[in-house]
Amino acid sequence: MSENSMKKLIVGTISLILAIIFFGGFAKDFIGGIFDFSKLTGQFPDWLKTSGGISAKGGFLFALTLVPSVMLALGFVAVFEHYGALSAASKWLNPILKPVMGIPGNCSISLIASTQSTDAGSSTTKFLREEKEITHKELLIFAAFQFSAGALLTNFLSSFAPVLLIPDKAGQVAPVSIAMCLGIIFVFKIFGANLMRLYVKKFVKEDEE
Repeated sequence: MSENSMKKLIVGTISLILAIIFFGGFAKDFIGGIFDFSKLTGQFPDWLKTSGGISAKGGFLFALTLVPSVMLALGFVAVFEHYGALSAASKWLNPILKPVMGIPGNCSISLIASTQSTDAGSSTTKFLREEKEITHKELLIFAAFQFSAGALLTNFLSSFAPVLLIPDKAGQVAPVSIAMCLGIIFVFKIFGANLMRLYVKKFVKEDEE
């Protein structure tokens, strides 16, 4: 490997690590969360909050709340790509993601983003497809992974994790750990992706890519 290629790989690896930290929620408590995607997207005021399904107006306001996170995700992915994060991801993570799910390593940033935000995951995956970083078949497999239990960290920790801490009449708390629950969800997401992998291998033609 030439000296120039080595420098690009080092810069790309640093960019990849920063992308994983940014989208993965690892810096949410660092300096008020200024380096965390979910904190930077923020929240709309109470009068704009809606369940998204009660009326046309409610649906529009719900869709409006998706715009900032999608724009922010696409902007940062473009920055990380400029500094070689996708190339570094392909080199380091291809040996893991290819055999496990049949997708390239450059999907890793979108994979991490999708655990916190369905909007960020879908928008960054769309970016990869438009830039021809992934094929149509890989897009279908990756979409199957993201579709099941989308934003698993955010949704599980905010909706279901508190249930594990509620004691029963005897005062006993659920013996199952949060980490075990998240692990089971993640394993079955991978299982679903491989079901789609089998489907596209059998039924999706090469010329559809």
